[in-house]
Amino acid sequence: MAKTLFDKVWDAHVVESIENGPQILYIDRHLIHEVTSPQAFSELEKRNIPVFRPKQITATVDHNVPTLDQHLPIKDILSKTQVEQLSVNCKKHNIEFWGLGNENQGIVHIIAPELGITQPGMSIVCGDSHTSTHGAFGSIAFGIGTSQVALVLASQCLLMNKPKPMRVNVSGKLKENVLPKDVILYIISKIGTDAGTGYFCEYTGEVFENMTMEGRMTICNMSIEMGARGGMIAPDEVTFDYIKGRKYAPKGKEFDKNTEYWNTLKSDKEAKYGLEYHFNAEDITPMITYGTNPGMGISIYDRIPSPESESEAKALEYMGLTQGQKASDIPVSYVFIGSCTNARIEDFRSAASYIKGKKKAKNITALLVPGSRHVAEQIRKEGLDKIFSEAGFQIREAGCSACLAMNEDKIPEKEYCVSTSNRNFEGRQGPGSRTILASPLTAAIAAVEGRIQI
Repeated sequence: MAKTLFDKVWDAHVVESIENGPQILYIDRHLIHEVTSPQAFSELEKRNIPVFRPKQITATVDHNVPTLDQHLPIKDILSKTQVEQLSVNCKKHNIEFWGLGNENQGIVHIIAPELGITQPGMSIVCGDSHTSTHGAFGSIAFGIGTSQVALVLASQCLLMNKPKPMRVNVSGKLKENVLPKDVILYIISKIGTDAGTGYFCEYTGEVFENMTMEGRMTICNMSIEMGARGGMIAPDEVTFDYIKGRKYAPKGKEFDKNTEYWNTLKSDKEAKYGLEYHFNAEDITPMITYGTNPGMGISIYDRIPSPESESEAKALEYMGLTQGQKASDIPVSYVFIGSCTNARIEDFRSAASYIKGKKKAKNITALLVPGSRHVAEQIRKEGLDKIFSEAGFQIREAGCSACLAMNEDKIPEKEYCVSTSNRNFEGRQGPGSRTILASPLTAAIAAVEGRIQI
């Protein structure tokens, strides 16, 4: 029987199936951070259950960490407690832990790929919805709840119903200034935030084939924002070239042997999908969101549309925007370039390409937050830090930062922030804050020009 990429990887990890019911799925790699792991470790302690396979776990801190003065004690008591508790738990259970100050520390969905931990054909989970990022490598990767974190710690397995496969195909060539973030925002604006519910999405077509791995990660990262359990892109030479030579990647003959298997990870021509969408690259322009969910997106050349429901009307009221308003008329005061969606070196190169030789607008507070200490080092090596600092940008240390306001980096009430993060919910970046999702290039332009434009 012909299989999709998703079917191939999922089926290879099934330990046991319950007739007409869920399946027991083996997990290759478990990623943990300070927010969703404490309760899971406590559950194991109560039941006197050891961690089954500690070497299959990658642990770091990212959500709660400050992005200034990381060498100093954390001021927020809850954040400090959670960070310290993860260190204690990892030490007790012999789990390698990359805390503040460690060269490998950073956002969990950025460090695993850049270190070669994420590989094609894997099953990967984390107590974080944007685990779907790792699907860019042809792995099945998805977020789990705290109780499921405990299950994986104890057994390296999960009991799950198998999602159905869906496909989003984008053919053609992208226009100038259109980045991967624009592609995924466009897709979500067309199909909605619940189109993928119950599905695992595979992205196909020339647009994704021609993307770098960093661009593919941006795409798969936001699969969750259209309701899918996860997203995947078939591995190819771009994938293999990215992985080769990285710290935890297979080496020599082992790499060659793995590549032979990885080359088989593509959907069969006759494979059937439960749901399919097809788009043309030529129709995609730089995008922004204007509401309080990622599906409320428009081209920056369009005006804000009339609300089609009570919820959309409430979203516009919260955002302080009106029908017919131009994107360039939104009084932006903050710009945030960072998050697990767009805090990789290519994102900062894209921003720097526009910022170089210019100055930040006086009305803008601009935050630049690398996704890992390795990215921060690369920014310095390439001299991008000088470009940003001379333009008036604040360059921070690695962490989730202003993506979700679980740390000190918050956007004030009723202030507009052009953000490269993944969610624009009410209060996502701080109580009463107003988030406009965009690509790193669009965000950089807004920071320099003081308004949204291309």
